Amino acid sequence: MGKGFYTLLIAQFLSAVADNALLFAAIALLHQLHSPTWHEPLLREFFVISFIVLAPFVGPFADALPKGRVMFLSNGIKFFGCVLALIGVPPLYIYAIVGIGAAAYSPAKYGILTEMLPPSMLIKANGWIEGTTVTAIIIGPVFGSTISAHDPYFGIAVITLIYMLAAFFNYHIPKLPIDHCIEQRSLGFLLKDFWHAFTTLWKDTQGQVSLAVTTLFWGAGATLQFVILNWAHLYLGFDQQSAAKLIAVLAVGIAVGSVIASIYVKLEKAADVLPAGVYMGGLVVSMVFVHNVFVAAIILFCIGILAGYFLVPLNSLLQHRGHTLLGAGHSIAVQNFNENIGILLMLGAYTWMVGKNFAINDIIVIFGGFVIITMSLISYLYHKHVRLKQ
Repeated sequence: MGKGFYTLLIAQFLSAVADNALLFAAIALLHQLHSPTWHEPLLREFFVISFIVLAPFVGPFADALPKGRVMFLSNGIKFFGCVLALIGVPPLYIYAIVGIGAAAYSPAKYGILTEMLPPSMLIKANGWIEGTTVTAIIIGPVFGSTISAHDPYFGIAVITLIYMLAAFFNYHIPKLPIDHCIEQRSLGFLLKDFWHAFTTLWKDTQGQVSLAVTTLFWGAGATLQFVILNWAHLYLGFDQQSAAKLIAVLAVGIAVGSVIASIYVKLEKAADVLPAGVYMGGLVVSMVFVHNVFVAAIILFCIGILAGYFLVPLNSLLQHRGHTLLGAGHSIAVQNFNENIGILLMLGAYTWMVGKNFAINDIIVIFGGFVIITMSLISYLYHKHVRLKQ
């Protein structure tokens, strides 16, 4: 893979640990400030707004500069957000600022893979990236909850230092030739350019299915995180630190599924993993029957395996089609736009249900049923489209 790829991996791991730890530090700060319960999922809503609003601009930005430098600047924005938290800016606002950095970071993080590596290495490279990201998801919540348990501001100070270290490694990622640099930088051109990228990917058969699935996955994943926190508190009697360990079990499953996919699934057969999403929704629904910690851990681990197994191939397929049709940064920006609309809508629905005092089991059934129906529909439409083209 080369030294540059492993430098990227270290930078990505540190940045992802900080991102995941910061969410739990911010939740702890909300508790300290006696904020309403529905403010917790609202944190992610504030975070993802940047991905949606900035989508037409971050793709061209990532493609117009060496992507290591883009990642360095993006971590600088995250660092700035943490500094504001330390001087007393409310958690919702600082998480929105960190979201700006994350929105700029993501197209560079994924887009650089297509510049570093040939298509034949993309699934393997994505397996590594997802593996380090998921490891960060495992460590981040537990780490963030632990260091913020007694003093959220201390936790945020530690996370600020991690962002600085990530930026150091970003700076040492090798400079690569600029890919698909934009012709103009006017607002009108950027919006038109983004719309062209958006419609191009959605009209492409493989781009369409991978966009639909990754949009559903990230919307479901973000919501499931808060569902688990709430469910573990009500049905297992867990505090935030203990509930974070269940999220870590889910993340371990995603890492295992990612490794399995990177070994056994070929890029040209990526769409064959679609049924795994249907099974995942079924396992989510089964949570309503669980009151035992050991059984809960097994189910969450299996949900994670299925999620990782279908995410990595379809993510790789989307990167490959996007790089071929548009340029890596443009395609990832479109992907982020769609995925974060999914997060905004699904978390918005969850926030509304919590605000209306829906029972957590009712929320789980609605959530899992939605995943089953949506994944079944995506799979049916994709295979129907393939049959018609043959």
